Amino acid sequence: MLVGRVWRQTPEPGPAVVIVRGGELFDVTAHAPTVSDLLDRPDVVEFARHVQGEPLGRVEPVVEAALKSANGGPAGEGAVRLLAPCDLQVVKASGVTFTISLLERMIEERAGGNPERAHEIRNGLRDVVGVDLVAIKPGSPEAERLKQELIRRNEWSQYLEVGIGPDAEIFSKAPVLSSVGFGCPVGLHPDSQWNNPEPEIVLAVASTGRAVGATLGNDVNLRDIEGRSALLLGRAKDNNGSCAIGPFIRLFDETFTMDTVRSAEVRLNIKGDDGFELNASSHMSQISRDPEDLVSQACGAHHQYPDGFMLFLGTMFSPSQDRNGPGQGFTHHLGDIVTIFTPSLGALINEVQLSTAIEPWTFGIRSLLYNLARRGKLKTA
Repeated sequence: MLVGRVWRQTPEPGPAVVIVRGGELFDVTAHAPTVSDLLDRPDVVEFARHVQGEPLGRVEPVVEAALKSANGGPAGEGAVRLLAPCDLQVVKASGVTFTISLLERMIEERAGGNPERAHEIRNGLRDVVGVDLVAIKPGSPEAERLKQELIRRNEWSQYLEVGIGPDAEIFSKAPVLSSVGFGCPVGLHPDSQWNNPEPEIVLAVASTGRAVGATLGNDVNLRDIEGRSALLLGRAKDNNGSCAIGPFIRLFDETFTMDTVRSAEVRLNIKGDDGFELNASSHMSQISRDPEDLVSQACGAHHQYPDGFMLFLGTMFSPSQDRNGPGQGFTHHLGDIVTIFTPSLGALINEVQLSTAIEPWTFGIRSLLYNLARRGKLKTA
């Protein structure tokens, strides 16, 4: 069962909540004006299976139009255009949930954002840590012993704290309604010269704290800016177009469960205009913190999300394949086509551009409320 959002040009322009059934799109905005409303229903799967929505035709032409845009073609302005499948949910992200990403964050920290130092630091880092971090369970007595030993040797890192300590790194990735969807360009801050995509599975969590579905995400990352200082995380992570989510949220049911997420392989392909191509994969079985644990660390008695939230689960992808020169590792070039794929969730495809060059974000919460009210879609309880 797939849930998403589209922009409809007729009968009046505005966003619509859609269900995909049998390859057909159905507008269910009259029953659930926002995806947040829909996901909060206790019977969300049965609702999605049986609600009588307005037919919008086959889903393939909508996806194909978005795909042309993702591959550098003109932005689609057809009658129905794909949007990110979330709306009022806060977009949160988990950091340093895989060992390889932990090591790469430590490299960024020690390189001070300079990619030319990364190769040398990477080669020596495992000797400094001295153990296989994959075998260390975060928050365990073994992790605490390692922490105390590294502190004694003056080798402790803030990234080790969230990588093997009891508390996960949970941060706010993007403002409400700022995420871009399948086919839209993603944005890099023009100050960044060392950056990469972060392919991740993203959980859709209801206001009750229950994960009700999952989708794909690209947590666009600026390695040089965060490497200069972890306090620049907001500048490194939150820019125009720096958060892509989609194409649809797949609801958990008898055929798709959290165990599907736990065992998923997430693949990444990057193709550049310069002939460069990179292929990689992440295995969710190697995550150091269980997805349900990450959800509970994000919300509970200590923090509520009345409209639900989207939670990026983290990535093990930190590319070291040289692109611009020996030892410099990977960085994006403008025009790169990024494809994130796993069989159970499909593919999320976006073109890389500058955050200053893509379409500005102007449709926020007020715009959504005014638009729904004008179209007669808001209902009182």
